Amino acid sequence: MQRSATIAVLVENEAGVLARVIGLFSGRGYNIDSLTVAPVDEAGKLSRITIVTSGTEMVIEQIKAQLDRLVPVHRVSDLTLEGPHLTRELALIKVMGKGEHRVEALRLADAFRARVVDATTESFVFEMTGNAEKIDAFLALMRPLGLAEVSRTGAVAIARGSSALAA
Repeated sequence: MQRSATIAVLVENEAGVLARVIGLFSGRGYNIDSLTVAPVDEAGKLSRITIVTSGTEMVIEQIKAQLDRLVPVHRVSDLTLEGPHLTRELALIKVMGKGEHRVEALRLADAFRARVVDATTESFVFEMTGNAEKIDAFLALMRPLGLAEVSRTGAVAIARGSSALAA
């Protein structure tokens, strides 16, 4: 049975680390649904990679074990198994339209708490944060109103409560 997994990986912030992580996935035919990476400590020596993938329980366990064996990896955490966690994504959404379509796009944006970050007489760019399902629902409503372009960050996730991903 397939399941989705949100995996957080704490790594050394050095050249080639991301390529090795991606190589692990591509070399074994595993798919990455979402990938984000950024430095997370004050000195800039550590980065956090958040990967959303899916597979059987055995495949996900293999992925985690193989990630854990990579030399610059400090810690691997499967947030989906380790308890409650928060997952968010940022999207910039361009909608082209005039007249009633513009009014409806603004009304829906307000209902979804999307912010207008750019506006012309022919388009809006909305900024929206939330889980992937919320963003997908908003995009589905924008399609008939003139959805023109979407840029998404991918998932970022963090454990709730006192649990922390540390080296």
